[in-house]
Amino acid sequence: MVKPAGEGTGATGSGVRRNRRGAGQFGELGLYLADPRLEESVLAVLEAVETELRSTVASADPFVTEAARHLVEAGGKRFRPLLVALGAQFGDPAAAPVVPAAVVMELTHLATLYHDDVMDEAAVRRGAQSANSRWTNSVAILVGDYLFARAADVAADLGTEAVRLQARTFSQLVHGQIAETVGPRPGEDPVAHYLEVIAGKTGSLIATSTRFGGLFGGASPEHTEALAGYGETIGVAFQLSDDLLDIASESVQSGKTPGTDLREGVPTLPVLYARAGDDSDAASVRLREILGAGAVTDDDLHAEALGLLRESPAMKRARETVRSYAEDARAKLAPLPENPARRALESLCDFVADRTS
Repeated sequence: MVKPAGEGTGATGSGVRRNRRGAGQFGELGLYLADPRLEESVLAVLEAVETELRSTVASADPFVTEAARHLVEAGGKRFRPLLVALGAQFGDPAAAPVVPAAVVMELTHLATLYHDDVMDEAAVRRGAQSANSRWTNSVAILVGDYLFARAADVAADLGTEAVRLQARTFSQLVHGQIAETVGPRPGEDPVAHYLEVIAGKTGSLIATSTRFGGLFGGASPEHTEALAGYGETIGVAFQLSDDLLDIASESVQSGKTPGTDLREGVPTLPVLYARAGDDSDAASVRLREILGAGAVTDDDLHAEALGLLRESPAMKRARETVRSYAEDARAKLAPLPENPARRALESLCDFVADRTS
């Protein structure tokens, strides 16, 4: 299963850390806010989002409140609210609709996590017991539905356009999940299919997050469209770079055991490139032989496949693909004015391009 980009926990609810100079670095996202006023503005939004999230998911039923707050209180990087806050910098970042717009995005994201954990049969999420393992699959699905409903309720207060955008984003998320579940159709390019899945499951929500920031911060239509294009592209780039980290990194860097996707039979980009490759050297032929059997669960074969993948032409090609998406995301920022918020968004492009080099 494609894991949501930017997932993980930080030292605080919003995943915020500070470097020695005081400029904000948000978790391990590599997004730097070098301007103190920008940092102050973004942190104000994120702090308000934390408060609103807890009140918004509250229910008259204490059990529903407990279950709905389960992942809210587990923390997370709040990547999507962060992008809403940055998008709003191209208008009025203190505009009243900005915080509820960010809440809509985070609630929608959290709802997908409840559903994803059921589909993945996950036992842990954000370092805590997953809702499905703590309660049941049925409860986790229903709580996810409840969070989608609460997101729609908040969006309704923002107006018809917000409801329409949130509904269309939800539709894209579902289409992406269905495409992943069904798999590529006969004759369909597996790589193109995989990129389509990522655009639906990850890129769509990140695109709407940056769009919401521009729209509800009062940015111009041209700037709002530029932000949305950036969001979708950087979202895909970030997810693809996560694929590479699963192969290339040590567990301390990636937060999980290297080669987890390989062991579970998840066909990520490097694996798809390796399978489709026609390189005739012995290492590439051997790698295709191992990967052709599906999930690599044998420890010795897993270690061999991981070593071959790390040095393969497929890995090099995957890195080039990630860099291409990151540079495309940077290019989509061209209509935006040069300011600290744009430089912060550009820093994320640098980070994504370089994190797996």
